[in-house]
Amino acid sequence: MPGQKACYFQCVLCSKRTKPKERRKVTPSVKKFLRKSFLLECTANDVICNKYRLKFCRDSNESSRAVTAKEKNRKTDSDDEFEPPQPKQQKLSSPPSVSLSIKSTVKSHGYCIICRKPGPKLIVISPDIRTKVLINNNVLIPAGSHCCPSHITEDCLSDESIESIQTMHEQSYLNRSTILDIVTRLREICIRQNKVRLDFDSPGTLQDDDYKELTGLSKHAFDDLFSCIEAYFRNTPTRSQRCSLAIFLCKMRNGLSNKFLATLFNISKSSVRRAISTVRKAMMRGFVPQNLGFNHISREKVISDHTRQIAQSLLGDVGIPKAILVLDGTYIYIEKSNNFHFQRRSYSLHKGRPLVKPMVITTTTGYYVSILGPYFADSKNNDASILTHILKSNVEDIRNWVEKDDTFVVDRGFRDSLTLLEDLGIKAEMPRFLGRGDKQMTTEDAKMSRLVTKVRWVVESANARIKMWKYLAKTLPTNQVPNIGDYVRIVCALSNKYFPPLNPTLDHEADESEAAKMLHLSRKVNELKNYVEENGLVRKTAKWKRVNDDDIDDFPTIDEERLRNITCGTYQLKLSTSYIQEHVDNESDIFIHKDDPTLLRIKIQSRHTSSRKYTVWIRYSDTDVESWYCLCRAGARVVGVCSHVAALLWYFGGASSSGRSSFGVRDWGATITDAVDIIPEIIDGSDSEDDIEE
Repeated sequence: MPGQKACYFQCVLCSKRTKPKERRKVTPSVKKFLRKSFLLECTANDVICNKYRLKFCRDSNESSRAVTAKEKNRKTDSDDEFEPPQPKQQKLSSPPSVSLSIKSTVKSHGYCIICRKPGPKLIVISPDIRTKVLINNNVLIPAGSHCCPSHITEDCLSDESIESIQTMHEQSYLNRSTILDIVTRLREICIRQNKVRLDFDSPGTLQDDDYKELTGLSKHAFDDLFSCIEAYFRNTPTRSQRCSLAIFLCKMRNGLSNKFLATLFNISKSSVRRAISTVRKAMMRGFVPQNLGFNHISREKVISDHTRQIAQSLLGDVGIPKAILVLDGTYIYIEKSNNFHFQRRSYSLHKGRPLVKPMVITTTTGYYVSILGPYFADSKNNDASILTHILKSNVEDIRNWVEKDDTFVVDRGFRDSLTLLEDLGIKAEMPRFLGRGDKQMTTEDAKMSRLVTKVRWVVESANARIKMWKYLAKTLPTNQVPNIGDYVRIVCALSNKYFPPLNPTLDHEADESEAAKMLHLSRKVNELKNYVEENGLVRKTAKWKRVNDDDIDDFPTIDEERLRNITCGTYQLKLSTSYIQEHVDNESDIFIHKDDPTLLRIKIQSRHTSSRKYTVWIRYSDTDVESWYCLCRAGARVVGVCSHVAALLWYFGGASSSGRSSFGVRDWGATITDAVDIIPEIIDGSDSEDDIEE
């Protein structure tokens, strides 16, 4: 500071003015060194520069080494105290005199035993790898053999490398040491396997099919999932991280109890419970946010990668593609709660049991965009109320994600939210309603409903994919209610990343062609329906008779491609075999009547109600089917056909002439006892009143 005298520190040897980093205090050992070497006495405040301090350190080290060498020489000069160095003990081995019928490879240090390429970048095959090859392939690799590093993956030889191994000897000659080493390693493996019943840590223990059956994921997907979340939890003394992940996935995939999992993984029940909780939290932190939710994917990516062209053509705008989302609620059943308030709020009058409702939002390919909720199941939480809550609360910033003229494909349960969607500029596509007092939709309503269901079916399959994880298909205990939302989000995120799309876009041109055909059909009217109504054929008397091959011998043959073209899908065709099997088994006859030579009137049994039969009209020519009409609720449509028409076209168009008595639909009721079948009591004739003699 100003006014104070500067204080300088000079080295006691060179008198050089030193900076703080260039000086050290004179320690007692340095003080002794200066007195001995320079006859210099120092005080406690003196300093020494780094140059002479380094010299002091070097001299001290040399003195120490000299003293050590002198002491060593002094000890070796005495014959009494001299101890000769112990020679290294060499491991004695017996000659290879034991012959075993095990194939062996050549032993080589200079080239790879698999691809026979020379070094220099070769590595020694470890004893663990040699033991695995011996166990799995019955091939002995001699100790010290080398191979290329590319042949080893995850501490074992790759499948291609094992197939490329060439055995040179049919007999292997071993000595006692080698046999003892092999037996020791096999014993260690047996002990380890005895402790671990399912080993997810060793790469070669479980195959890819085992991973799929136990966890629902392939081995590669399991490894990738583990790499995503391993930083969010840790190993424990009783289980590894991979074991914890396997426990969680086994729980979700197979719905096994904690007690069963404890037996399966040879750990305690409490460890299973902690493993499931730990992995669930790790998945919600390290995996789900990257694969589910409106924040994980952009609107543009949904339009470009996860929207079918047929959906854009039927419901969107081909010129300016828009986002098309399909919404529906799914059910997760729970046990009845002893909290009466929660019991009332979670009871569904529609299903007649307690449940909670997650809201599922997918694209037209079945990709899960987000899972919201779960919500209660009472009357205040119907689908429309849930969607209204989502939009007004702006859950996951959905209102900023969706843009004007985007489309929501919903079912009839969302009808009360259509006004809100319209106010927000969102188009809503929904199947049409049946008019009050009507028994059948109009042709226009039936056609438009078919266009919507052509796109909407994917969300039903998405809900079914959630229930493929059997834990979510079961009735969950009430203590798991706080975690239901996490479980559903986790399985949907897994489906997004590791499962193929439910409705993939394979061919844009085929989608455009299918959409153009359906739009063209939607502009047509059902002429056969008009003909039936104008001529009063519904009330006209018919002479019904059971169908046989002679009655339909003039019906045109219809191949599978033509049937698919008529039905505009496969769902109705899948039901055809069940309808016809009931007829073939004589459980329900199909009756026909010809109103004219080219118009068939048919009665077919309803699959829902035993007392109801539907009347179908089919007009045909010598080469093709021209028109159809059914009295069921959706039978007036011309965009596709109802399942009754599809079954009759399939049967009359070729299945009836095949002579088959079974179409792959078994009657499981044959194994069930029917209480109606009562053997009538036999009355003995001798007890008749007519035989009584007066």
